[in-house]
Amino acid sequence: GSHMPGSRTYRKVDPPDVEQLGRSSWTLLHSVAASYPAQPTDQQKGEMKQFLNIFSHIYPCNWCAKDFEKYIRENAPQVESREELGRWMCEAHNKVNKKLRKPKFDCNFWEKRWKDGWDE
Repeated sequence: GSHMPGSRTYRKVDPPDVEQLGRSSWTLLHSVAASYPAQPTDQQKGEMKQFLNIFSHIYPCNWCAKDFEKYIRENAPQVESREELGRWMCEAHNKVNKKLRKPKFDCNFWEKRWKDGWDE
């Protein structure tokens, strides 16, 4: 029969809801922190601050964006090292988890979770 090219292979997926968006965004943000240099240059520090600022402006969920923007204003991103940024990101995430009544993540384990992997 006549059908759109590619319609067999293409699943019709709805746009992400707030939860999906949140999960994938935190995955991205933690991964960005995990790949941040242990000793960043001044340029890298500046770019990371800019990235987080811009991210908080363009985030697709409006009230989430406003919250993140406010959090950044009150808790400046720690961009001096990977260790500091990773912890900062983890604490930012926990602040949101608390608000959503989700369990807190122990930030001592952020590198195992997002960078090195767990030892078997």
